[in-house]
Amino acid sequence: MQNEDPTASSRKQDHIELAFASQTPHADERFYYEPLFTGNHTDIHQLACHFAGHQLEAPIWISSMTGGTEKAGHINKNLAALCQEFGLGMGLGSCRSLLVSDEYLDDFRVRPYMGDQPLYANLGIAQVEKLLADGKETIIVELVKKLEANGLIIHINPLQEWFQPEGDRYYEAPIVTISRLLEKTKLNLIVKEVGHGMGPASLQALMQLPIDAIEFAAFGGTNFSKLEMLRDKTGEVAQKQALAYVGHTAVEMVGYVNNILSSQEVLCRNFIISGGISSYLDGAYLIAECHGEAIYGQASGFLKHAMGTYEALRLYTRQQIEGLAMSRQILKNKKLATNG
Repeated sequence: MQNEDPTASSRKQDHIELAFASQTPHADERFYYEPLFTGNHTDIHQLACHFAGHQLEAPIWISSMTGGTEKAGHINKNLAALCQEFGLGMGLGSCRSLLVSDEYLDDFRVRPYMGDQPLYANLGIAQVEKLLADGKETIIVELVKKLEANGLIIHINPLQEWFQPEGDRYYEAPIVTISRLLEKTKLNLIVKEVGHGMGPASLQALMQLPIDAIEFAAFGGTNFSKLEMLRDKTGEVAQKQALAYVGHTAVEMVGYVNNILSSQEVLCRNFIISGGISSYLDGAYLIAECHGEAIYGQASGFLKHAMGTYEALRLYTRQQIEGLAMSRQILKNKKLATNG
């Protein structure tokens, strides 16, 4: 009779040799593990969802990263192709350079690689404020059209600009600038922070606006204020460092959002939960906890793999999606998010 398990002997030997090294000190306390109610196949089709008017094949967003550098074009095109293959959405890095020149346009022109998947351009609040003040909001509209994007991400980054030696200053409350842009252009907008997250009053104000989504960019992920400290060669920025450590985690922000949703009517109920999302389990937990329509976003995880071959990036993404599918089959959330 043919051996039905030809690797049994080597596998058993591995089990003996690796048994002690494979002990785990503690379980992930966020979940109940319930193995009796499903098979262990992973049906990734169960992950498909609607988000902010778009169809996604998995609740994963590739958060804004880069443009205008030597490697940016390679990275963005890899990420765009990934979005088409796996049915994901993507935000571009800051498109500020395109306001003055098309020199780096090819870094950002990724629609041919993305198919119909959601793509958003990206500008800082300082640039938006200046263009509105100059009566040049049509430049923003033309930028979005030029990139064949579905809308615009506005990043709110007062501390990054303050830490940055060459940083911009803006003088109007961002909520006023965002409201004015909506009135003048009717663009589809996503609003995000850059590593500090947002408190409950800021989230409440944004949720009252007719925007597509709010991206957390919470404390715990890439912190662009700290990044500017690391760029500093003079030592001057280090004197300001205390403010680099303020902010709100993704867990806190889910709690704030839930409180707001339970107490009042809002116009925006869509959230990209990002900042400190190190694995699909973080994403699965927070999506399930959020009472709005939520997906999770990552930047650094995708960036690390996008700098190499497309196949490495593809494998990383496949592992994320299959892990997310399996976690939905066998895990139930144990704890409620912090209410804030």
